[in-house]
This record gives sequence, structure tokens and C-alpha cells, in this order.
Amino acid sequence: MTDDPHSRVRDAAAARGLDIEIRERPNARSLFEAAEILGIDPSGIVKTLVVKRSDDTYLFALVPGGRSISWPKLRAIVGVNKLRLPEPELALAATGYERGTIVPIGSTTDWPVYADEAIVGQRIAMGAGAHGYSLFVDADDLIAAYGATVADISVPEEQR
Repeated sequence: MTDDPHSRVRDAAAARGLDIEIRERPNARSLFEAAEILGIDPSGIVKTLVVKRSDDTYLFALVPGGRSISWPKLRAIVGVNKLRLPEPELALAATGYERGTIVPIGSTTDWPVYADEAIVGQRIAMGAGAHGYSLFVDADDLIAAYGATVADISVPEEQR
């Protein structure tokens, strides 16, 4: 099948010289359960959030587990007044991936990537383009391959 998300992710990673590992992972009911299954710290699981700008363009925000986007911080870094999470169908149209599987690698459009500074220097797990899988990559390599902007863009989830 030509649109197999794993081949799309693997091809895109190879094109950028990224060394990735895709592992099958049973569904988890929480971040902590997922981390336990993967044998890593919860902060090592990085959410790729697709964020919509008011001009109908998007960006990716990479946020470690246990943290959420700080909208004021992200707006300041991006230099815009409005950002929001899009509806699931818009996220799919913008990336080619369903929510819960989104990853910048192999996205149908190369949107700008903003990575929270907390992931620097870490080997991280993230979406793999399909449900039931996790992708492992060195955050620094991912940041370099996508020319990501690294900044403080998150807050602990308790501070919502």
C-alpha cells in the first residue's frame, strides 16, 4: 500500500538522515501507563500538537509528557495574536495523520516545528503515524533535521 503511514514516516526520516525506531505499543489509558509500557519516563513521551494560525497555516508544537502548551509563550515566540488547536478533520487535512498519531516526520506538509526546550538532549518517543505504535528518535537530531525553533513553550499540566 503506497500510503502506509509507516513507510511514509520511514521514507521521510531517511530523506532527512534521521535514525528512527518504530515499536508496536498496546493502547494505554494514560501517559503514565504508556511510559510504563515503553519503559521510559513520562516526560520522554512527546506530544506533537498541530496548531492552527489565523491565516489557515499550521505549525507543530512538540511538548513533553506532563506538560501542555503555554499559549502566551507560543504566541510570543511565533509572533502572532491568535493560535488554536484545530478540529480533528483539519488536523488530518493539514498533516495526513489522525490525532494521536501526528508526527512532523512524513507530514503531508512540512509545517514549521517549535520544540519545547525540555526535550533537548533526550531520546524521545512520539506518534508514529498510526495508532498502536511509538516512534523513538533523538530530539536533537529531529530538531536539526526540521530546523525547529527551540524555546520554552510549555507549562506543567497542573498550571492550566
